[in-house]
Amino acid sequence: MKKQKIIPVILSGGIGSRLWPLSRALYPKQLQSLVSDKSLLQETVIRSSGTNFDSPLVICNEEHRFIVAEHIREINVIPRAIILEPVGRNTAPAAAVAAIFSEQICEDALLLVLPSDHVIKDPDAFLEVILTAKKAATRGQIVTLGTPILKPETGYGYIQPGNELADASGCYKVSNFFEKPDEVFATKFFNSGDYFWNSGIFMFSAKCYLSELKKFHPEVTQLTRTAVEKKLSDLEFVRLDSDTFDKNPAISIDHAVIEKSDKVVMVPAHMGWSDVGSWDTLWAISNQDDHGNVMLGDVITEQVQGSYIRSENKCVAALGLKNVIVVSTDDAVLVAGKEHAQQVKGLVERLNARGSKPKISRSKIHRPWGWYQSLEFGEKFQVKLINLSPGAKISLQRHQHRAEHWVVVAGIATVTREDQVLELRENQSTFISAGEIHRLENNADVPLQVIEVQSGEYLGEDDIERLDDQYGRV
Repeated sequence: MKKQKIIPVILSGGIGSRLWPLSRALYPKQLQSLVSDKSLLQETVIRSSGTNFDSPLVICNEEHRFIVAEHIREINVIPRAIILEPVGRNTAPAAAVAAIFSEQICEDALLLVLPSDHVIKDPDAFLEVILTAKKAATRGQIVTLGTPILKPETGYGYIQPGNELADASGCYKVSNFFEKPDEVFATKFFNSGDYFWNSGIFMFSAKCYLSELKKFHPEVTQLTRTAVEKKLSDLEFVRLDSDTFDKNPAISIDHAVIEKSDKVVMVPAHMGWSDVGSWDTLWAISNQDDHGNVMLGDVITEQVQGSYIRSENKCVAALGLKNVIVVSTDDAVLVAGKEHAQQVKGLVERLNARGSKPKISRSKIHRPWGWYQSLEFGEKFQVKLINLSPGAKISLQRHQHRAEHWVVVAGIATVTREDQVLELRENQSTFISAGEIHRLENNADVPLQVIEVQSGEYLGEDDIERLDDQYGRV
């Protein structure tokens, strides 16, 4: 009999605002390399690969689609699909989409739902836990992985396991579930030793999940089913129907099903789990020096203890500090007491409210063809560094309000300018007037870097009229 494989469902829709200024809406924490040389998304895909797993389903939002696809390509994994949510509606509708999509592939599809932004230090223990959970999931149970409680924490769900299942050793009926208790109850649960944190990792059959979701939230089941039925293919992506999917309530798997269903079981998971939800959590799981410090980048300290100090480009010098977080990026600096790490999200909300520029993106902006970085800007001018990947090209486009001067600093550029096609090498340049149709291509097998100087009355990114685009953005 052929062994049933598990379909990993990778949820990559979060923002991770508590890790600002590194994590931004346009380049969130799952796309960052926080604990290794790979992004959290890549680590998640890798540990859910192998002989026990089918090709992954990845669910992300529109803005991240090309970056997500590139991260998966870099680790040589071919996903079954990259499904685009028109708008984020939390985990219950996302899991329903995956279940409906998977049922069309395999009637008895078995799903492993994984957030893309978690750290698991022991992948062997993870696999062992998953195989244990599979025993209950194949018998029509909804399995959640429970991790040891390290401290009273009000941001997690708490699970109290009951009796062990007779036909699935290592799996326990859930006796009680408390979603994000207050500090008093969190301390009580921690001191009792009878509870686990809910990791947010679930396993179930598509059929079982949809049946339970329909029981408690039939509208979510119907809306997502219609959104999948009306899906459209776009390059390597699957687009859900926005008219129906957008009507879903924003609700988590925990609230929609786990708190209500009598089919929920838990598997204790001792695998070095962390959701890396804040800077103090990242400090705790990182390698610390003899003074309890984590220092990354160009950092120098004197009489500093128990701190996380990270610099992405500048030299950061710290003196006489204890239990602080200092994170410096190219356009923003965070300085906070470690005990206030959970409040960073509120700080970001205040930045958003006042319309501050660093709120959603950093100066390096990723595009399907590579990236660009703003080096300098002022009234009526902006200077950018453009990096085109080998074989990539920007859209055929024109601007109504700005002119551009391109200077090649590395590689060979193929430039379309109206009816002309030019080949430019290092230190060669061209000028594109406002209104001229143009395109930049890299036909070489090495990256192309170009300095772009923009000038004009208006320099916004929405002053782009695309006439042709291989990435489907016309």
